[in-house]
Amino acid sequence: AIMGPCAGGAVYSPAITDFIFMVKDRSYMFVTGPNVVKTVTHEDVSFKDLGGAVTHGTKSGVCHVVTNNDVDCLRKLRKLMSYIPLNNLEEAPYFPPTDKPGRMDEELLTIVPDNPGKPYDVKDVIRKVTDEGDFFEIHADYAENIVVGFARMNGNSVGIVANQPNSLAGVLDIDSSIKGARFVRFCDAFNIPIITFVDVPGFLPGTAQEWGGIIKHGAKLLYAYCEA
Repeated sequence: AIMGPCAGGAVYSPAITDFIFMVKDRSYMFVTGPNVVKTVTHEDVSFKDLGGAVTHGTKSGVCHVVTNNDVDCLRKLRKLMSYIPLNNLEEAPYFPPTDKPGRMDEELLTIVPDNPGKPYDVKDVIRKVTDEGDFFEIHADYAENIVVGFARMNGNSVGIVANQPNSLAGVLDIDSSIKGARFVRFCDAFNIPIITFVDVPGFLPGTAQEWGGIIKHGAKLLYAYCEA
């Protein structure tokens, strides 16, 4: 968790961890600060806009969970730890479910529209099938066309990967491919089962995507699933 400033070479310590939590208006991460940026590139940018929690949670994807304050940060960090094992040789914590695993939910019949061109929020579907409707999302505001996070089914921890029709019709692009691949590989490393909700029209076309390397980045997602 980054709960204050983190600059220069120090940013690579959290960068090699699996998840980074940051606090709004208190956390900052950047290799070079605003003064250096202004000197070298003549850009005027604030600490917040250059490396704040919202910036890294929406633009760079460096931050996995953006929190409101220190207490919220620690609470969410504790919740994340409840889904994952202490190491790759142990099992994730088990929590006896309070709802019935075999329950039927009629709303699932209408959440996904009959018209394939009409968007819907896949998170509504996820919460209908997980224990107590609970879902701990990772990278909630980054590459929103794919949704990843942790949940429980029948008390067992699972990783959720889902295309999001509410954002870019759920297409896969560079950012969403990297986001999905990283999450799948984490779950594989810790033996966490993956539940995938598929509703995708394909990969996003365009020169920006092709020149940005959609082929190699898209392959990362395919490889992660094959390896898992």
